[in-house]
Amino acid sequence: MPTHELTADEARRIQLHAQGLLGRVAPAPISGLRGDPDARRALGALRHLGAVQLDTISVLARSHELVAYARLGPVGRTSVERAYWGGSAAFEYWSHAACILPIEDWPLYAFRRRNYRSRGRHWHRTPEEAVADVLARLRAEGPLTVTGLGGAKKGGEWFDRTDQKIAAEFLLATGEVVCTRREGWRRVYDLPERAVPAELRERDMDDAECVTTLVRRAARALGVATRADLADYVRVRGEDVDSVVEATGLIPVTVAGWANGNGTPKGAAWAHPEALAALPTRGRHRTTLLSPFDSLVWDRKRTQRVFGFDHRLEAYVPRDKRVHGYFTMPLLAGGRLIGRVDPAREGTTLVVRKASLEPEAVSTPARAARTAAHLADALREAASWVGCDAVRVERLDPPELAALLSTALKETGLS
Repeated sequence: MPTHELTADEARRIQLHAQGLLGRVAPAPISGLRGDPDARRALGALRHLGAVQLDTISVLARSHELVAYARLGPVGRTSVERAYWGGSAAFEYWSHAACILPIEDWPLYAFRRRNYRSRGRHWHRTPEEAVADVLARLRAEGPLTVTGLGGAKKGGEWFDRTDQKIAAEFLLATGEVVCTRREGWRRVYDLPERAVPAELRERDMDDAECVTTLVRRAARALGVATRADLADYVRVRGEDVDSVVEATGLIPVTVAGWANGNGTPKGAAWAHPEALAALPTRGRHRTTLLSPFDSLVWDRKRTQRVFGFDHRLEAYVPRDKRVHGYFTMPLLAGGRLIGRVDPAREGTTLVVRKASLEPEAVSTPARAARTAAHLADALREAASWVGCDAVRVERLDPPELAALLSTALKETGLS
């Protein structure tokens, strides 16, 4: 098959479109959500992406809420929760990381559930008595949080888990229990026969079918991707991608300027047929702040290759060694990653502890003015979404942008 050639800009636009950040994301036609259009839109975004990563850190909002917001604008936060944890449309499982996944993808992870079952453990040695106890309790008492099962910790360090917590997480990994709801931030464990539709539980897919479909889904979510990109999106091995890629129907492409590494030819990649058909990609670019766990940027090497943007999460870096901040959110505007914002909240004020703009984005007076306007727009929308009516910028790099940003913020109605 002849290889299709793409420019780096075409590949970037394809990926933005595939990620739902260029153009419109269609809402999901779910009857149970018909009275909540925001929930239908959030579920549509989840299906579009295939997976939304979860994380415990909450600054402006939790990461999974930020992912929906980045694509949909100020979508109702309770609607996002309803779409993800209403109990019928999605479930939690290990994909790229701990993720919320569309319920219809339950059969695709059978290969991973079988692998955990054969290993006999998840993170810890699994106590057999506790496994039997958790299953018996769920059968007898219905869905339970780990508190209802006996608690998460023994009272020591965070990793000093109870046998019930270890057993529940092992059973979640093997698919003998499932999580389709949360109470607060606590998983509600349930039995699959109560929470997963029978036609999905009964669909028997072998390992090759699972991996083939997941690699195809990864390509759909990325538009154009290298072997390593595809493997990372759903956390399979590169050799697994090699073994199934011919069966996926993906189109081999080369992208000018891409340096792949990992021994693959320079620029070698795969494109989803729908992505190529969408060229030239048109639509409205989002101007927004992104969660550091957003699927557009969760792969740091891909982010550097596609956007020339070096993004690092510094939440676990000692304060005095941080360069950009605790929860640095990339600033997306005009299809480019043009800066970073480290946000916080004080009452009804959105605080920018530090905003750092890329040198290219402020390299001329015209670009600096445009960048200040983009940053002000992103801050205005984010502030409004989380119920803030003012913005305070504590540090700005470069500081020479302060006057332009102050004027742009005033024009948005903020100060």
